[in-house]
Amino acid sequence: MNDDERRRQFGAYLTGLRNRTGRSQSRLAAFLSELSGTTSITRHEVSRWERGVRIPDVWLPYLARALDTPLSELERAAQHARSPTTEAVLEHAGMCPVHAVHPAPGARTVEGGGVGVAGGGGEDGTAVDRRHFLGVFAVAATEPGALSGLATARQGIDTALTGSDAGDLAYLEGAFERHRGGYRGRPPTDVLGQMRADLDLLRDVLNRPHPAAARTQLARTAAGIAGLVAIVQHDRGDQREAHRWFATAERAARESGDRQMLAWTLARHAMVPLNYGAPEAAAALSVQARAAAGRAPSASAALAAAVGARALAANGDRMGALRGVADARTIAGQLDGSQAADTWFGYPLQKHHVHLSQTFTLLGSTKDAYAEQDAALALTRTPSVMTRALLDIDRAACLSAEGDSAEAAERAHGVWENLPPAYRSGLVRERTAALCDTICDMAPGLARDLRMALA
Repeated sequence: MNDDERRRQFGAYLTGLRNRTGRSQSRLAAFLSELSGTTSITRHEVSRWERGVRIPDVWLPYLARALDTPLSELERAAQHARSPTTEAVLEHAGMCPVHAVHPAPGARTVEGGGVGVAGGGGEDGTAVDRRHFLGVFAVAATEPGALSGLATARQGIDTALTGSDAGDLAYLEGAFERHRGGYRGRPPTDVLGQMRADLDLLRDVLNRPHPAAARTQLARTAAGIAGLVAIVQHDRGDQREAHRWFATAERAARESGDRQMLAWTLARHAMVPLNYGAPEAAAALSVQARAAAGRAPSASAALAAAVGARALAANGDRMGALRGVADARTIAGQLDGSQAADTWFGYPLQKHHVHLSQTFTLLGSTKDAYAEQDAALALTRTPSVMTRALLDIDRAACLSAEGDSAEAAERAHGVWENLPPAYRSGLVRERTAALCDTICDMAPGLARDLRMALA
């Protein structure tokens, strides 16, 4: 089979995979752009790939996910489509075959289909005129069909020079910034799916050697990304995986030496036992987080104080909880810029009021809780399906604390019925079920509809 036939075969293979998903070329391009957080893939590029133009290696993980195909299978197929004769010429020229670039249409080739070189004239009749080869390579690289191979060539050169890939490190830092923006109306499972390719890249990059400074920054990025995965697992209700991912994030944060990252990781970790029935463990983690954050005002310090207040309230320590509330309010009032940004890594006022709503709800201070709920909702401008649901459950719990169990049950039932199915698990379910149990203890018949809905 010659080179053209290999490429055509691979293109037909891609077309078949795409047709199996039911996506058009335009929809596949849009999905790839969404997965990668870029807008660089167009329908035209997908069409070129299906005509046999080589796919840049960096896009293979995204394409595998978009086409619901194992990455290893797609990589084998892509490797098979590469010209063996071209790889032989590159290897003879002193270049690693994995960095091969397919010749542009019309580029001169040697007998057998290789990239254009000076044939014959050597001692064995196949010697390569390296200067001529590099000239042809440079010309071919300006053609669209060859551009896809430049990324892998640059990766090999950069790795050889520095022992690391600065491009991958920069990409992962950008991925952390992109993912920490929150759900933005997406269900937790969708967010995890979109993070998968970045997690695979992070694993691979962590296994490479790096200079000390690059390793430190990479460890910080790893702590942040692992922490984000842990948050989503917590919201899904997978406590075991949340604890595991937070443990990974803590190890990475300690390696990075970034105390604020460590404090954020510990404070976020405290929310797992706090929201799933172990407030003493949550209080202990929040103390560690507060110590790591130090005295300077920061998002992690405010979060640690707020989570600590909630844990103390759940433990029945009213005075301790109120001291935590005062501490959180003081710090929150001093934050600005990125520290107060509405991200999973920041501590915006909206998040602050959500935490205090839960604290005062647990304390039975319904008037203060209502005020915090109103303040939080006034600042909630995005879909925030989960946040709105949790605030409504807090309000229902306050109604129950005031003795209006019927209204509390009806309100909680309405919240649950209006939730999209993708959100009827994890944290929202845990909070709703806890309220249902409370109402049942006070008036068993009133929560019948809510209990049936939860079941």
